[in-house]
Amino acid sequence: MERLFGTDGVRGVANTELTCDMAFKLGRAGAYILSGDNSQKPKILVGKDTRRSSDMLECALTAGICSAGAQAILAGVVPTPAVAYLVRKYGCDAGVVISASHNPAEFNGIKFFNSEGYKLPDEVEERIERIILDNAEEIPTPVGDQVGTVHKLNSAVEDYVDYAIQTCKTDLTGLRIALDCANGASCVTSPEAIRRLRAEVLVINNQPDGMNINKGCGSTHLDLIKKFTVENKCDIGLAFDGDADRVLAVDENGCFVDGDHMMAIIGLDLKNKGLLTHNTIVATVMSSMGFDEMARNNGLNIIKAPVGDRYVLEKMLEGGFVLGGEQSGHVILSMHNTTGDGLITALKLLSVLKESGRSLSELNAVMNDYPQVLRNARVSNDKKYSYREDPVIEEHCARLEAAFKGEGRVLIRPSGTEPLVRVMIEGKDQDYITKKAEELVRIIEERLG
Repeated sequence: MERLFGTDGVRGVANTELTCDMAFKLGRAGAYILSGDNSQKPKILVGKDTRRSSDMLECALTAGICSAGAQAILAGVVPTPAVAYLVRKYGCDAGVVISASHNPAEFNGIKFFNSEGYKLPDEVEERIERIILDNAEEIPTPVGDQVGTVHKLNSAVEDYVDYAIQTCKTDLTGLRIALDCANGASCVTSPEAIRRLRAEVLVINNQPDGMNINKGCGSTHLDLIKKFTVENKCDIGLAFDGDADRVLAVDENGCFVDGDHMMAIIGLDLKNKGLLTHNTIVATVMSSMGFDEMARNNGLNIIKAPVGDRYVLEKMLEGGFVLGGEQSGHVILSMHNTTGDGLITALKLLSVLKESGRSLSELNAVMNDYPQVLRNARVSNDKKYSYREDPVIEEHCARLEAAFKGEGRVLIRPSGTEPLVRVMIEGKDQDYITKKAEELVRIIEERLG
């Protein structure tokens, strides 16, 4: 069976791949499954990002929710982590976010949270898929006063900003902070939250028009925030993605501070305060070899999860760990939220910066990076998992690993949202690994294109 759900919900080009019909079916099936045994009229919270297609999909999704007899609570434009929080605050049966995160404006997506604010496990997503694709279960069709209703939650932005602020106990007076809001959902939350903590805030890319989300800006295009931070003599620059569940930083010199570095800085601060459970951080297989080296040098333990913040969270919940995340800036502080939260991560990083009295470049020096090269091989969507069985690709990777002699590595993984196989090679020689990554991409495209 074709899978609808990727690593982070259902995604595709809006109105051709992710259609209104599919949004209706997802709303209907999701409301039915996630309402459980609720004898009252179930409540499903719906948030969205700033894409033009989000309004269209919201209407279709809401119709599906109501047709299953549930209430749709519309939060409007809010970050993904806001929905995870608001589901808990208002005792909803589930939450849905309409967003394609860091993808271009023509894409959109639909992802679900359960009543506790957690993303759905594979078995629940598969049950929803079976209903939509195979009619595996019959969804009741209520009539009359049993049909669902639509309500607006006008306080959603204020509720989330208030909550985010109370997670930060530090007055940020004296910090000059640059923000790139990616013309996405963080426009309505991040500048307000940081200003209320008394920092000086300078903002770019906070005028969404429906089509400029992530366009040459935000966490996937850091050149603008680097330049803006240096030119305006800011202490730090922060760049969010379209739905603000992740954030990346640059220091006062415009140097990149990725998710590994942020977790190192935050993790050591938590360890020094006795708040880092078992002195452990959950990272992913993509994390730099330099991250492991930093951990060994500072008495930290690192547990590795597959790529995807949902898998990081699974490991965190298994061990009761409080900090985990990805290089890409999805950082989870489980004492505060149940998913990656760009704003709360930013506030934690800013509090360490202010409390330490040190510059971000000084804090960032705790970890040295090995060069990494990331390349995408464009392949047929139905073949993107086939590299695992391809003997030519397997043999080429094995020869590369052997040549590194423990001082480098090769990692290949399929994209959860696009027809791509992602290639990462890490080692000491930048030119060498770049050449080898491009060589491997060519082989993968020849074999699987």
